[in-house]
Amino acid sequence: MADIIRLLPDHVANQIAAGEVVQRPASVVKELLENAIDAQSTDIKLIVKDGGKTLIQVVDNGIGMSDTDARLSFERHATSKIQKAEDLFNLHTKGFRGEALASIAAIAHVEMMTRIAEDEVGTHIKIEGSRVISQEVAVVPKGTSMMVKNLFFNIPARRNFLKSDQVEFRHITDEFHRVALAHPQVSFSFYNNGSEVFNLPANDFRKRIVQIFGRKTNEKLVPVNEETQVVKITGYVQKPEFAKKSRGEQFFFANDRFIKSPYLHHAVLGAFEGLIKPGMHPGYFICLEVDPATIDINIHPTKTEVKFDDEHTLYAYLKSTIKHSLGQFNVAPSLDFEKDQNLETPYDFRDKAVSLPSITVDSSFNPFEKSGTNNASGYSRQPSAKGWESIYHGLERKLPQRDIGILEMESEGINNTIFDTSVETQESVTTTFQLRKKYIVSTIKSGMLIINQSRAHQRVLYERFLKNITIKEAVSQQLLFPLNLNFTRGEISILKEIKESLCAVGFVFGDITPETVEVKGVPVVVTESEVQMVMEQLISDFQMEVAEDSFSQVDMLAKTLAKTLSVKTGEVLDDRSQVGLVNDLFACKESALSPFNKRTYTTITETDIDRKFI
Repeated sequence: MADIIRLLPDHVANQIAAGEVVQRPASVVKELLENAIDAQSTDIKLIVKDGGKTLIQVVDNGIGMSDTDARLSFERHATSKIQKAEDLFNLHTKGFRGEALASIAAIAHVEMMTRIAEDEVGTHIKIEGSRVISQEVAVVPKGTSMMVKNLFFNIPARRNFLKSDQVEFRHITDEFHRVALAHPQVSFSFYNNGSEVFNLPANDFRKRIVQIFGRKTNEKLVPVNEETQVVKITGYVQKPEFAKKSRGEQFFFANDRFIKSPYLHHAVLGAFEGLIKPGMHPGYFICLEVDPATIDINIHPTKTEVKFDDEHTLYAYLKSTIKHSLGQFNVAPSLDFEKDQNLETPYDFRDKAVSLPSITVDSSFNPFEKSGTNNASGYSRQPSAKGWESIYHGLERKLPQRDIGILEMESEGINNTIFDTSVETQESVTTTFQLRKKYIVSTIKSGMLIINQSRAHQRVLYERFLKNITIKEAVSQQLLFPLNLNFTRGEISILKEIKESLCAVGFVFGDITPETVEVKGVPVVVTESEVQMVMEQLISDFQMEVAEDSFSQVDMLAKTLAKTLSVKTGEVLDDRSQVGLVNDLFACKESALSPFNKRTYTTITETDIDRKFI
């Protein structure tokens, strides 16, 4: 049999490696920013166009590279970070495997301009698909400038799998946040399509958080600080009352490297147990400093998933540290058995008896009568209460006596009415009743109908919102006092994307700044107190399930609004609302399923009931 195993060409091997390292434009941004950090840069600029598909450029003022190093940096497994296997257990840098630049150069047009401080001129290299086009001497500033153009130009299948420019820009922004938060001592600038997105001067960790997520974030932060022989824990957690339904502002850093750790995330949730509602997620920015020999960061190509030698100890330390911080700053509830001295009776008044105050009235006072003690206008300042008896004239008559036994007591109000109760129904007899505050039971010709009230209302609202967005005839109620809601820059960008659809539903917006949104009007079904919750839920859903086109955006928007504003299990509905919900459900185009493809009702026939009595 002929030999069938052969070595792959270098350019093919590089493209395969690029599939692991470079998943999308954000992966290129991460690698280039980390290289700039390793080059001891103090000022880094990130420039992107068209979501990183057309251009990704990172400019730094680091140490730069010599002519030979610049050319060698694009070879596979060429690195200055490690020399032997033992160096993998003493890493203090971001990149170390020497695969990033080689992988990027295999699937894009790359230009590098670099110069070290000792040289008067630098190097300019052009590479296309792992093939060096040119390398020449050039006059460039100190540091390195990397330009990556036309990503995946030679792999059309991979390029077709990229999302829209807005989605890719959102992923790039996330990577920028992670690197900028891990290195607050470095100044960063971020430009997208010619406009400045971020300009972050060098600062401390807390100010860097505020720079990225807005001024309102400062009042939410609780410092966390603990140092042991195993780990040094620093950073901040957000107060429990600011917990959200989304997991946006959650960051772990291990030795100045962003990591993902579900195990340590569970420790944070354990520290907040009893302080936040189920389903809510606290925000945190926690830095862990451990011995490099006790952490393995080489278990995943993206180096975001790491392995600690003693995770159980880290878990215990982290949980107890956060609990201590929440209690120390009076965030967690506590019992105080000491007496408050401000509520004690002063010593001088302990033995004194209580006396009623006395009132002295001058019945002869007349404010319009001149006297010798007049003021500048000629009238007396002395008060008088003459004629006060006339105030109570006519009140001495007795009120008619009523029999208390015939009084009607006001029943407990039902405040969950989803339909107009002013309209009289044709039937005075109730044909439905509510079961366990979850189901609506009604009779039909063949037997019994059982409806899930929450899913049914979701279907009704979903089709109503879809219709309003399509024909743009939604009714809006204007707010007497506009609401100013605070969001991060990333959340503001999402709201700008879906602003047109929100206006079609009934929202009316005023000024939108990089950190605030002014809401002047809301749909009829949305109350003023629900606006913040609705907006946060919308942003969370769009972050988790990224919409690709206008149709999917409209569908996701209608689903989110229906889910957020529908009646929930445990809410009491009056008779009219029950009947109205049943009628509206069966007026829908698809009444059997909720917007999330779950059954809205089931039927039990008379035959099924008869079988229970056999």
